[in-house]
Amino acid sequence: MPRLTHFIAGKPTSSDTNRLSDIYNPNTGKIQAQVGLGTVEDLNLAVAIAKAAQGEWAAMNPQRRARVLFEFKRLLERDMDTLAHLLSSEHGKVISDAKGDIQRGLEVVEFACGIPHLLKGEFTQGAGPGIDVFSMRQPLGVVAGITPFNFPAMIPMWMFAPALACGNAFILKPSERDPSVPLALAQLLLEAGLPAGVLNVVQGDKVVVDAILDHPDIKAVSFVGSSDIAQYVYGRGASMGKRMQCMGGAKNHGIILPDADLDQTVADIMGAAYGSAGERCMALPVVVAVGDKTAEALRPRLVAAAQGLRVGISTDADAHYGPVVTATHKARIESYIQMGIDEGAELVLDGRGFKLQGYEDGFFLGPSLFDHVNPEMKSYQEEIFGPVLQMIRSQTFEEAIGLASKHPYGNGVAIFTRNGDAAREFADQVEVGMVGINVPIPVPVAYHSFGGWKRSGFGDLNQYGMDGVRFYTRTKTVTQRWPKGGPIVDQSFIIPTLS
Repeated sequence: MPRLTHFIAGKPTSSDTNRLSDIYNPNTGKIQAQVGLGTVEDLNLAVAIAKAAQGEWAAMNPQRRARVLFEFKRLLERDMDTLAHLLSSEHGKVISDAKGDIQRGLEVVEFACGIPHLLKGEFTQGAGPGIDVFSMRQPLGVVAGITPFNFPAMIPMWMFAPALACGNAFILKPSERDPSVPLALAQLLLEAGLPAGVLNVVQGDKVVVDAILDHPDIKAVSFVGSSDIAQYVYGRGASMGKRMQCMGGAKNHGIILPDADLDQTVADIMGAAYGSAGERCMALPVVVAVGDKTAEALRPRLVAAAQGLRVGISTDADAHYGPVVTATHKARIESYIQMGIDEGAELVLDGRGFKLQGYEDGFFLGPSLFDHVNPEMKSYQEEIFGPVLQMIRSQTFEEAIGLASKHPYGNGVAIFTRNGDAAREFADQVEVGMVGINVPIPVPVAYHSFGGWKRSGFGDLNQYGMDGVRFYTRTKTVTQRWPKGGPIVDQSFIIPTLS
């Protein structure tokens, strides 16, 4: 059976570990490969290699670093189909979603290609008599990223593209559930001209995560995953004096006002709630219908649209979504559906028990839909991360804003309306980090930045955009004064010249 390894010093590197993690094909439910879970010694080796390589990479002028990223972008576009199929085979998302995963990461690479401009500091002439002040951005050194299973291409690129552009070396710890694409990205970076050792991939679980957080030569860590783990990673890393950027889970709301175009809104919700089988932190798993009339008009449209979704294998071009990533995760989602029933919500559509002919052992779930959910339910308070949509009925616009604002997660939110005044007030008042106005998945473009509030984000700086540049650099400010002409008394300060 194939066994995946680390990627250290520009080549696949085996470990002495006897701890292995199975990699499944979610379409069939079969184990297709294994990955060795790294040790503290593996991580120490990768950091030593990265530290040795970082100085020369940082000394390279930013235009040359940008050229490596430009070539990496070209190689990504060349290999898009191959990478998408590889991604789908381990994650289960359909090919179109897999290409979207890669494309959104590629857009951050494009942004990072502008690093010669992005690294420019500030300058003040004449801050005092004969005194000028200027600042410069310098790399931190060795930094690390810990990434989740649900976006095995996009999120690593969110992290390593700006980090490398700024002159850092990077340690990537990908999810052990779908590690093949991160390894392929490392190989493409090497082909693009990145010096060996500047980016290293270390496979692993909590052992490697803790080793990253404790290693004194790793100066910053970026993390995306569940909120409980994000909070743990943030606390442990910060206690070691590291710069930390930790993105957690979500429970994003879609607020439906009475004047919304319901047909367009429902079409948007289908993709946002059920796309990628709901396995994304910017999914839209909660809709809030404002007013009974809106709820009664919305419900049959949601039912009809959800019943019309096609669940298929990841290579089915007509499928709206594929299987979830593992049998364990499927069982977790099913437990939340049962929890919702037990709490008194009305299960309108039950996706449990769905079987795809010819792929009966695959990790498939049909679309589930709840109505009459209330905010006290645990199934509403917690992230389900599957193809489950919950509907809450609110009586007023203010109540709807309060639902999103009071929820412990604060990643994304969307409002559907034709009323510009209401949308403006909503964007101003709602206590959530990313807001969509008639946009169901408001992931910011690459030259802005991504980040949630409350339990959705730990740390002061967001992912990518200028926040990414700030996160992976430190500012040095220089105040200078040069003496005017005249004899120099102390000859020791004369700069030698060649005669």
